[in-house]
Amino acid sequence: METGAVNAVRGMNDILPRDSAVWQRVEAELRRIFRAYSYREIRLPLLEKTELFARSIGEATDIVAKEMYTFDDRNGESLTLRPEATASCVRAGIEHGLFHNQCQRFWYMGPMFRHERPQRGRYRQFYQAGAEAFGWTGPDTDAELIAMSSRFWSGTKLQIPPRLEINSLGDSDTRAAYRRRLVEYLQGYERDLDPDSRNRIRTNPLRILDSKDPNTQRILQGAPTLFDGLDADSRAHFDGLCRYLDELGIRYTVNQRLVRGLDYYNRTVFEWVTDELGAQGAVCAGGRYDGLVQQLGGKRAVPAAGFALGMDRLVELASMNEAMRSPTRADVYIIMVGEGARSRGWSHAEKLRGRGFNVEMYCGEGGMKNQMKRADKSGALIGLLLGEDELESDSITLKMMQRRGEQVTVAAGDLVTKVQELIGEHRV
Repeated sequence: METGAVNAVRGMNDILPRDSAVWQRVEAELRRIFRAYSYREIRLPLLEKTELFARSIGEATDIVAKEMYTFDDRNGESLTLRPEATASCVRAGIEHGLFHNQCQRFWYMGPMFRHERPQRGRYRQFYQAGAEAFGWTGPDTDAELIAMSSRFWSGTKLQIPPRLEINSLGDSDTRAAYRRRLVEYLQGYERDLDPDSRNRIRTNPLRILDSKDPNTQRILQGAPTLFDGLDADSRAHFDGLCRYLDELGIRYTVNQRLVRGLDYYNRTVFEWVTDELGAQGAVCAGGRYDGLVQQLGGKRAVPAAGFALGMDRLVELASMNEAMRSPTRADVYIIMVGEGARSRGWSHAEKLRGRGFNVEMYCGEGGMKNQMKRADKSGALIGLLLGEDELESDSITLKMMQRRGEQVTVAAGDLVTKVQELIGEHRV
C-alpha cells in the first residue's frame, strides 16, 4: 500500500476558510433575493439515473457524449452525477405531482459535475444556483427571471457587473427549419471549420454558433440567422420581453448568434456575460423550455423557464471587491487568566452564544499578553477580560478591540445588555 499524501481529484477543489467568507456572503445574498421573488427552495439528489440527462440534454451534446460522470452501481443500473439541475427539477415535479393544475417557482443551490478540462472559472466539481418557473407562458415570467438575476450583481457588490444578451430560438418547427438552413450553409465551408465544428455539423449544428475559433466565426458572419425566420408567436413573445426589460430599465443586447448548449430550450434564451474572467465569460444563462416536462414523461406540456448561475465565477467576481473578502470575525473574544477565570469564562461564552453572538475563546494555557495578541488577530469587536480582580468582584472588563484604550467594567449580570449596546454602537 502506498503511504504518500493523497491529493484532491483534479478539478475538484477545496474551499478554504480564507475563501469561504466570500462564498457565505454570496450564498446569503442569493437566498435573500430568491425569497424576495417568492421562489421556494428544492433540494435535489446528486445522483440521478443516466437516462434522465440523456433524454433531456440530448445524446449528441458534449455534456452527455463526453463530460458526464457515469457509472454502473452494484445492481447494474447506470447512474450519473448531475451535470445540471433543470432536468432534476422537472423529474422531481413529475414524480411528486407538483405540476398538476399548479404553477411552481423553485430555486436550488449546490454542486454539479462535468469531466472537462479544468480552467479558470470552470471546474469538474462546480457550483450553481438556479431558478425554475413552471406553469406560465408569457414573456413576463422570462422578464421576472432576468430581473431577479440582475439583482445578484448589485447585491454582491460587483464592481463591474455583467452585461445582458438575449435572443429567441423560436418554436421547434422554426428551430428545425433553421438547423437545415445552417447545415446547408456550413457544408460549403466544412473543410475550413475547426475540428469540433466539423463534428457538430451532423450532431448539434447550433452549437457551432458558440465556437471560439476565429476562422469559424468569420465563416459564421455570412450564415443565416434563426431570428430572421422566427414564427409570429415567438416574435410577439420576444417583443413582449423587450418591452418589459425596457420598462424595468434593464439594458440588453440582442445577440442573434446566442444559443444554448442544451437541446430542450425554445423561444427566449439569455446570458449575463463579462470580460473579467477571460474566455469563460458567461456568469448566468437561461431561457424557456416549454416541452421538457412532457419530454421527460409528464402527462401534458407545461410551460417553463429558468436560469443557472455559476457560483464559482460569481464568487471570483465578488472577490474583486475588498469588502466582500473581509473574513468572518467574532463579536466577542474572551481572555481568561487563571483556572477560576477559565471556568467562569466558559459560562459567559455559552450565555452570549445563546443570545446570538459569535464568541471565540482561547483554548489551552496562555498568558494575558499571548491571549491579547490572538484577540487582536481575530478581528473581534469586543474583548472580555477575566482575571482575579473580576472574579472577586463578580464583574467583567470589556475592551473595544477596534477602538484602542476604550474599556469598561460591568457587573456579570449586566454582561449581555452591555455587549448588545456596544456592538450596536459599532455597527451603526
